[in-house]
Amino acid sequence: MLNNLIEIRWHARGGQGAKTAATWVAELAVDEGKFSQGYPDYGPERMGAPTKGYTRISTSEVRVHSPIYNPDVVAVLDNTLLGSENVCEGIKANGKLIINSPDSPDSIRKKFSINNGIKIFTVNATQISIDEIGRPIPNTPMIGALIKATNVLSMETIINDVRKKFAKKFSDKIIQGNISAIERGYKEVQSE
Repeated sequence: MLNNLIEIRWHARGGQGAKTAATWVAELAVDEGKFSQGYPDYGPERMGAPTKGYTRISTSEVRVHSPIYNPDVVAVLDNTLLGSENVCEGIKANGKLIINSPDSPDSIRKKFSINNGIKIFTVNATQISIDEIGRPIPNTPMIGALIKATNVLSMETIINDVRKKFAKKFSDKIIQGNISAIERGYKEVQSE
């Protein structure tokens, strides 16, 4: 259930779709009648460099315009960032951590000594995107996992949006691949 405000911080590497995910989730929230903002935060724009994205969704107007320092949810599109950045920095005590990884949530908790109050979710988003889209761009399966972990949006909203927006640019095969990637991310996400 959506609280008054939910803040999501996205961690990725350039080219993995975090910017797209952060802004797209915000747009989808607006489609559902909510208030939102979504924007990227990155230094030199180059493929593979660490990036961040931010999404705020609320039932009332969002008046904060700054990076998210105390997120409710952290989505990590590249699990190699777990060893090189403190992706959990500032996460709320009962926050949710969604990681693109083939490993189990329990394995991730032990390997990186993640606080027990944080609920961990994992999904092999890279493999799903390769299987369904033919490219290692994990953002769409991660959005599916985010929806399952948070109920912040409905699957119907995102599936309808993919059909509507992608139809202008892409073939039916690519549209269906993205829908399948989102659905698999939703179905295959693991939690503790």
